Amino acid sequence: MAASKPLEGIELVDCASANAKSGIEVTARQCGYGKDVEAFWQSLDKACQQMGISIDDLNDLVRDRPTSLERGIEIAPDTDYSL
Repeated sequence: MAASKPLEGIELVDCASANAKSGIEVTARQCGYGKDVEAFWQSLDKACQQMGISIDDLNDLVRDRPTSLERGIEIAPDTDYSL
């Protein structure tokens, strides 16, 4: 679901990271910037600088490492008694 107003700060960086694989137009829309890709990029760059993150393009925010669930690994005890 797209944000109802333009996101800023950590929320913007999180949203951009989550949608980065979809491309800049989709990511800008999802982060509440509609079709204003330039305003989205400026806000994202500012938010990243404030957080000490250096990005050259949106692909720098793509998370390459899958989580354990995405890899199909389940961590659980063998039995109820092994808790």
